[in-house]
Amino acid sequence: MTPRLHAAAWWLWALALAVTASRTTNPLLLLPITCVAAFVVAARRSSAPWGRAFGYFVKLGVVIIVIRTLFAVIFAGSSGGDVLWVLPVVPLPGWLSGITLGGSVSTQLVIGAFSAGLQLATILICVGAANSLASPARLLKSVPAALYELGVAVVVAITFAPQLISDLLRLRSVRKLRGRPTRGLRGLVAVTLPVIEGALSRSITLAAAMDARGYGRLGDRSSQLRYLTAGLLLLSLSMSVIGIYGFLDASAPLLLGLPLLVLGLAAGLSAVALGSRGTPRTRYRPDTWEWREWATVLSAMVPAVIVSLYSAWQPLLMSPTWQPLSWMVPPLLTLAAVLVAVLPAWVAPDESANTAKQLPQPALVQA
Repeated sequence: MTPRLHAAAWWLWALALAVTASRTTNPLLLLPITCVAAFVVAARRSSAPWGRAFGYFVKLGVVIIVIRTLFAVIFAGSSGGDVLWVLPVVPLPGWLSGITLGGSVSTQLVIGAFSAGLQLATILICVGAANSLASPARLLKSVPAALYELGVAVVVAITFAPQLISDLLRLRSVRKLRGRPTRGLRGLVAVTLPVIEGALSRSITLAAAMDARGYGRLGDRSSQLRYLTAGLLLLSLSMSVIGIYGFLDASAPLLLGLPLLVLGLAAGLSAVALGSRGTPRTRYRPDTWEWREWATVLSAMVPAVIVSLYSAWQPLLMSPTWQPLSWMVPPLLTLAAVLVAVLPAWVAPDESANTAKQLPQPALVQA
């Protein structure tokens, strides 16, 4: 069996790329981020079912860009700038005042809407890269005992899409062998019902397995320790969400960003330490964290830090207003930093030989 990169390293790499994409709306910087994610996935994804999910995330990203651009064009109003065309204005009732349907559409409006949609699509593609590279079952093994129940819920949620894709591909192959249509509305309707039935059957089987293995037991933890752990986790999540918002929003107060994020992480680490004391766990062949994992994470942290600094220093280059219309070329240092994130394509071990015929269920045993 070929050695595998730690699943948490792939997720940290992808989330750092997503943070990089969230700090800019410049297409000349978002497109390289998408290309880096696609190149690493093509070079290092395994042949397991979840490795096929990346293409569907890319298609969903294209749909998001199209919808975002169409909504901007339809509800354009009378936008200023270089007018491309003029749509007929549709009168709306009084209770829809403030919404304009139709009007003049400018080049700046279309480019701005495309850039905003591309930013959201790039973030989604980065998350899809993590889904395609990291094994959900191996990710669950790394979850601390205090977050085990939450980790199971998250792993079951992120395995839902790969399982549906695996069922869809299997059913389409069966219908193709039988000479039945696999495309169009007729093929979609014929495949949808078996996929839904398979998902319901799988959920019932998983619930029975979790109940039989004693999932959700309280262990030796006292009620006071459980309440304290839950309170610290809730405080950590609240402060982390506010801190991340303040860190990503350049207009937010300085004390709303990094300080709250650090305090939230400290509260979360305290909750994990307290919750793990009364819930001992054993792991069979635990995943190790070595220099490959550090190189993977740091390669994505480099563009996240550099692009975040440039977004505060030169916001018009990172998030251009396209007024006047011109090529907003990002600094060469930011482009070079984004290219550093392609390092896992050579550093990470090749997992193409690790074939998984079926998606493994999460390991639910607690010792």
